[in-house]
Amino acid sequence: MSLFKSASIVSLLTLASRITGLMRELLIAATFGASALTDAFNVAFRIPNLLRRLFAEGAFSQAFVPVLTASREKDGEAATRVLIDQVATVLAWALTLTCILGVLGAPALVWAMAAGLKQNPEGFDAAVGLTRWMFPYIGFMSMVALAAGVLNTWKRFAVPAATPVLLNVAMIGAAWWGAPWFATQGWEPIYALAAGVMLGGVLQLGVQLPALKRLGLLPRIGVSASALKSAWRHPGTQRILTLMLPALLGVSVAQISLLINTQIASHLATGSVSWLTYADRLMEFPTALLGVALGVVLLPQLSAARAAGDGERYSSLLDWGLRLVVLLAIPSAVALLTFAQPLVAVLYHYGAFTVADVRQTSLALMGYGVGLLGLIAVKVLAPGFYAQQDIRTPVQIAIVVLVFTQCMNLLLVPRLAHAGLALAIGLGALLNAGWLLAGLMRRGVYRPAPGWGRLGLQVLAASALLAVFLLWSSAQVDWVHAVQAGRRVLSLVLIVAGAVVVYFGVLMLAGVQLRQFVRK
Repeated sequence: MSLFKSASIVSLLTLASRITGLMRELLIAATFGASALTDAFNVAFRIPNLLRRLFAEGAFSQAFVPVLTASREKDGEAATRVLIDQVATVLAWALTLTCILGVLGAPALVWAMAAGLKQNPEGFDAAVGLTRWMFPYIGFMSMVALAAGVLNTWKRFAVPAATPVLLNVAMIGAAWWGAPWFATQGWEPIYALAAGVMLGGVLQLGVQLPALKRLGLLPRIGVSASALKSAWRHPGTQRILTLMLPALLGVSVAQISLLINTQIASHLATGSVSWLTYADRLMEFPTALLGVALGVVLLPQLSAARAAGDGERYSSLLDWGLRLVVLLAIPSAVALLTFAQPLVAVLYHYGAFTVADVRQTSLALMGYGVGLLGLIAVKVLAPGFYAQQDIRTPVQIAIVVLVFTQCMNLLLVPRLAHAGLALAIGLGALLNAGWLLAGLMRRGVYRPAPGWGRLGLQVLAASALLAVFLLWSSAQVDWVHAVQAGRRVLSLVLIVAGAVVVYFGVLMLAGVQLRQFVRK
C-alpha cells in the first residue's frame, strides 16, 4: 500500500471523526452556550486529555512505536509479541494507580488547571465533580494508544483512525438525549457529557481488541506481582522507559503550555476557556486530517527505514511529507485567517451560542491560523527524530519554545485577551517547526529534493488568489444576523467548493503535478 493511500485512509477516517466532533461541539454549544458550567466541563475534560496526551499518545507512543518496529525488524514477530505482553502489563498496573490517585486528587488538579474558576464557586465545584467522573477515561485511552501503536506498526491504520468517532457519537447521544433526561431526574445536565465521555472510552477500547485478536497480538496482562516484576525487567520495557523520560519532558512542555494558557484564560472574561476550546476544535480539522495522518503513517515507515539503514528512503519519506504539508497547510491557514467568522457562525451560531460568542471564537481561530503551518509540520518533523530514537533534541527545542510562547503571552494577552493566547501558540509552533527542520538538515538525515523553490512560489500564488476569493465571498453574506441557517450552510458549501476549484485550478495551471504525491 502506498504512503498516499495509507495517509488518505487515515485522513478520511479522521475526517469522519472531526465531522462527528463538530456535530458534538455544535450540540454542546447550542445546548449550553459559553457559560461557567461549560468552562467547568472543558477544564474537567482537559485534565484526563492532558494526561492522555502526556503519557499515552505522547511520551508512550513516541517511545513505544520505534522500539516495537525495531523489534519486529530485527528480532522477529515472536519476540515482539512477548514485548507487547510485557509493556501492556506494566502499563495496566500504572494506569490503575493513576486513576485512583486522580479521582482522589480532583480538587487539587482542578485548582492547578484553572484556579480562576474559584471566582464562581458553582463552576469550580462542578469541575471537581466532572473530573472525578471522567478521570478513568485516561485508563481506557492509554490502552487504546498501545493497541493503536501495535496496529499501525502492522500497517492496520483503519481501526485506530476510526475509533475517535465512537467518543463523538457517545457524547452526541449524551448531549441530545442524556442532558434532558438528567434534567428530568433533577441532576445538572452537564454531567450527562461526562457519562458520554466514559462510554466513549469503553467503546474505543472495545473496538480495538478484536482487531488485535485477529492478528494474534491481543496482549496478555499479568495480574500478579511476579508478572509485574518480570515485565518491568524486560529489556524492551526498559528501553521504552528510558526513551519515555526525555519524551515525557518534551510532551510535558507542550502540556505545561496548555496548562498555563488554561489558567490564564480562566482569569479572563467568562467564556474565554470555551471560546478557545471551540476554536481549537475547528483548528483540529486541518491538523488532524493532514498532520496526525502523516505522523501516524510516517513514524513506523521512518523507523523501519532507520532499522534497515536506508538513509535515502528516510530522507525521501520526510521530503514527501513536508511537500504535502506545504501544499495543503498554507491554503488551510489562509482559510482560517480570511474566513473564520463564516466558519464559526455556520457551525456554532445556534441556540445559546450568541453573536458575541461567534466574534470571540473567530478571533481565537484566527490566532491559531497564524501558526497552522507550524502545528502541522511538527507532526512530520518530530517523527524524524523519534524514529532515530532521539527524543532529547525535540525536548530541548520544546523547552525554548515554551519560554518563547509565555513571553508572547505577556506581550499579547493584555492587548488581545484570549485571542492572544491562541496567537502565542501559533507563533510558538512556527518556531518549533523551523528549529526541527534545521536540526534534521544539519544532521544530514533530511536532504531536500530539487524543486522546492518552484513549489513554494506556486503554492504562494495560488494561496494569494484563494485569499482574495474568500475575502470577497465572505463579504457577500451577513453570517451572524438575519440569515437563515439553511442559507448560511448552502452559502458555506458553495464557497468552500469554489475555494477548492480556485486553489487547485491555479496550482494545475502553474504546472504542479499532483500525481507525484499520489505515486509515492
